[in-house]
Amino acid sequence: MQVVKYAFSQHGDERGQLIALEEYSDIPFEIKRVYYMYDTKPGVRRGYHAHKNLEQILVCVHGSCDVLLDNGTEKKIVSLEKPYEGLYVPNDMWREMYNFSEGAVLLVFASDIYKEEDYIRDYDEFLKFVKKGSEENHG
Repeated sequence: MQVVKYAFSQHGDERGQLIALEEYSDIPFEIKRVYYMYDTKPGVRRGYHAHKNLEQILVCVHGSCDVLLDNGTEKKIVSLEKPYEGLYVPNDMWREMYNFSEGAVLLVFASDIYKEEDYIRDYDEFLKFVKKGSEENHG
């Protein structure tokens, strides 16, 4: 499994830092939705789903968290701890976010608006989905 992280351009001087993100330039898709998670309690895991079509970039703009990525065959844990780093999460990837530091804020850029029918919330259903996609691509 290839993990794709983006290092966003930092613009700063003695006053501080600024990062500007643009679709199709810094973010590899059209941005249709932006949301963020904060005040996540210790020990809480978020996510537990995949998407059929939606792509995302995750940026921990404050603090840190870990992201478990699972493509149905392989699992990787990715740490997000720099506000200028974005993690690309493709559509057919199970994700779980956890180990949030105190005060962590996780910002998410999504390629589509919220559509419940795009979510795969059952892990066994996810495994069937990626197996079917693999068979279609290699069959």
